[in-house]
Amino acid sequence: MATVTVTTTALSASHPLAAEELAHACGAEIDWVVQLVEVGIIESREAGEQPEQWRFHSSDLQCALEVRRLERDFGVQVDAAALILDLEHEVRRLKAVLRAQGLGREI
Repeated sequence: MATVTVTTTALSASHPLAAEELAHACGAEIDWVVQLVEVGIIESREAGEQPEQWRFHSSDLQCALEVRRLERDFGVQVDAAALILDLEHEVRRLKAVLRAQGLGREI
């Protein structure tokens, strides 16, 4: 019988994720997190030049996990994932505007 150990970390404004924790949560390396920051998908909440100083919140984790899904399911690179996420966000925003104007009932 195999033993599985699961480690969890509570996310809150008072306990943001370190870059290494974010990478681990996504099954990635810290260099991948650096790429996400460089293309603007996520943004460190702490000023620091070194990735070890960076801190991230739950919304950053959600974005990073979405990028991993896009990489896995569609084979996209990080820069393409950034574009896809931007377009998805814009579509949601425009749909909300249409609904607010009463024009998006069928959306």
